[in-house]
Amino acid sequence: MKAIAVIPARLASTRLPRKLLRSLAGEPLLGHVYRSVHSSPLLHDVIVATDSDEILQVCRHHGWKVQITSAAHRSGTERVHEIAQSVAADVYINVQGDEPMTRAEHIATLLNLMKDPSVQVGTLKTRAATESINDPNAVKVVTDTAGRALYFSRATIPFDRDGTGEPRRYKHLGFYAYRKDALDRFASLPESWLERSERLEQLRFLENGIPVSVGETPYDTIGVDTEEDLQRVEALLRAQRAQ
Repeated sequence: MKAIAVIPARLASTRLPRKLLRSLAGEPLLGHVYRSVHSSPLLHDVIVATDSDEILQVCRHHGWKVQITSAAHRSGTERVHEIAQSVAADVYINVQGDEPMTRAEHIATLLNLMKDPSVQVGTLKTRAATESINDPNAVKVVTDTAGRALYFSRATIPFDRDGTGEPRRYKHLGFYAYRKDALDRFASLPESWLERSERLEQLRFLENGIPVSVGETPYDTIGVDTEEDLQRVEALLRAQRAQ
């Protein structure tokens, strides 16, 4: 199975301006993501997909493979779709450019899902930590008994009406695997109502009847959306290096 990873890298960010080029433990945030993804022995290639000339130049300076994509894309999935038009693969892995705690194990779990030829889209979940349950920045996912996503939400799902404390809640991690047919279908569809409401692009698949298979990993991540996130990740990385 030929798999390539695409890292959508948009410089504009409302909550943390220019975050992908912010310094994190001595190198750009994007560099941590690229190196982590590149550590997977299961990938044929890793490509940064950007609409920013500045990111293009930084990637070239560091020797990271990069390709310019349209500035009109509204989501990382659309950017991956553009790459899929010129780079052939059996599976395309989407790793968001603000996930510096990516591990080779995340890639392996995704590709294990895609061994089933009937799976068109795959993603990951992990047990939600207490602080994530009511955090709208931590997306939750509920799955059926076959491991397919029922819904993704920034809200606390499932709702524990009787206060039993029984529901297992899972945090969704921003990693995806797609076959080209699924990417083509996604790009042909308009932005969905649920996608607009939650600001979650993966809901376009569900709202249009495209199943999303969800693999479980014990390895949580910290997606960098705020200055506080950047500081938390920096502290973790420095602690790891000191060990």
